[in-house]
Amino acid sequence: MVNEPWWKQAVIYQIYPRSFYDSNGDGIGDLKGITEKLDYLQQLGIQALWLSPVCCSPQDDNGYDISDYQDIDPLFGSLDDMDELIRQASMRGIRIIMDLVLNHTSDEHPWFLEAKKSRNNPYHDFYVWREGTEGTPPNDLKASFGGSAWEWVPQCGQYYLHQFSVKQPDLNWENPQVRKEIYKMIRWWTERGIGGFRLDVIDLVAKEPDRGVMAEGRHLHEYLKEMSREVFQGRDLITVGEAWSATPERAFLYSNPDQSELSMVFQFEHIVLDQQPGGEKWDLAPLPFVTFKKTLAKWQTQLYGKGWNSLFFSNHDLPRSVSRFGNDGEYREKSAKMLALCLHGMQGTPYVYQGEELGMTNVRYEISEYRDIELLNMYRERKEAGCPEKEIMESVYAKGRDNARTPMQWNDGVNAGFTSGMPWIRVNPNYTKINAEQEIADENSVFHFYRKLIGLRKQERVLIDGRFELLLPEHDSLFAYTRENEDCVLLVICNFASAAVSYDLPGNWEDGEVLLSNGKQKFSQGILEPYDAYMVIRRKEDVQ
Repeated sequence: MVNEPWWKQAVIYQIYPRSFYDSNGDGIGDLKGITEKLDYLQQLGIQALWLSPVCCSPQDDNGYDISDYQDIDPLFGSLDDMDELIRQASMRGIRIIMDLVLNHTSDEHPWFLEAKKSRNNPYHDFYVWREGTEGTPPNDLKASFGGSAWEWVPQCGQYYLHQFSVKQPDLNWENPQVRKEIYKMIRWWTERGIGGFRLDVIDLVAKEPDRGVMAEGRHLHEYLKEMSREVFQGRDLITVGEAWSATPERAFLYSNPDQSELSMVFQFEHIVLDQQPGGEKWDLAPLPFVTFKKTLAKWQTQLYGKGWNSLFFSNHDLPRSVSRFGNDGEYREKSAKMLALCLHGMQGTPYVYQGEELGMTNVRYEISEYRDIELLNMYRERKEAGCPEKEIMESVYAKGRDNARTPMQWNDGVNAGFTSGMPWIRVNPNYTKINAEQEIADENSVFHFYRKLIGLRKQERVLIDGRFELLLPEHDSLFAYTRENEDCVLLVICNFASAAVSYDLPGNWEDGEVLLSNGKQKFSQGILEPYDAYMVIRRKEDVQ
């Protein structure tokens, strides 16, 4: 793997800063808290930390509404705290990845405060404006958080576009000066030692609202190539684009090995399968398991040698993976390990969302205890539409973003050891049974399973370069595949069911070496117990 980028062997850990660790007792996690927990992360074995936004923000959307790209929000600390985190992480071989929101700013950003003063203001064209009359928006585009995507500004006699909250006006990437300011800001962060960037909803920056095109506008890849030339190339960075609209064909462009755009994208095709066809995120439907694994297999095979996958089952916008794809009751630990083994055996860069390595679960709160703007807007809209309370809450329990945003569970003490104060959102009550302190002390825990799995990426080259082949494609409970290179063949086989299942696997794997398993150490073909998962390797004889 000579000259391979470092991130192809890396495992990246995502931190939602306000929920990770609070160092000063104000109930909100902070940068000093992350620094205090670096030894824990080093023990886990990760190579990089992706931080959800920590820049200055009014926090209308938990930091995804930035008012100053070049300062740290006082909620999280200071620039000095950020510099110290970068320094301390580097000493442990860990890079810091920033979350940059480049599609929109806060309406309290100085650019927008100037932009809305008049049409003649130099910053007016930093945002997307359209003609209209008050009460009659330019068109019927809807915002992702509900309501119209247009907001009237009397001073200008125009509407501005906001694809998310009304407090998140969209930047106008057609304006070269906007792009120039963004590139200047990114260079400023790289000079401070940042190791890479996760680019929020980057597929939306080339929007064409007059044509109703929000994602994948005609100039998108032109802009990304320019940004790469201006600030990414020649620097040892990882760049990850969030692209809900991505297909394998488009991902070739985003993650072309020539590094002309980005290192990789987050694609979500496997994430949206448990929705009603043509429905919304909040509509509940059973996971079509065969389609789920074929979708992941498609990305594995079609990007092989042409692009690079990001591997994830959960993040700050998604419910807990063990609750969504596993079994968070009787088989919580076993299914959490199974999901990890299934995901980390594929080609790409795996992402571990905070608490995933502990098997943290979804929550079930009263509506008054939730904090997420998207969730609360959905609740209000569906209540106004007459939907039954029970039906709405089942969607909240299953799909709400706050499932992933409850505080990290460090120990069984007050507030799970997250804060000495009042946490900004209630801690999951199961923290007395699920917490880092207990899991570190137990060699058979989910934590130590992740640690072993992460370690295997440094030992087995086939996990980086092996060709993927899906086995048993129509089996309705088993996800089985191989990875193969010139040295060995690796088998990953996982039972996603809460019952034992039988199968007929081609080839003889019983004489293979079990690299990792969440059950018996001996692999026997023909039947898998509930949530069994095995990673088995057969090494090829040396060719003389």
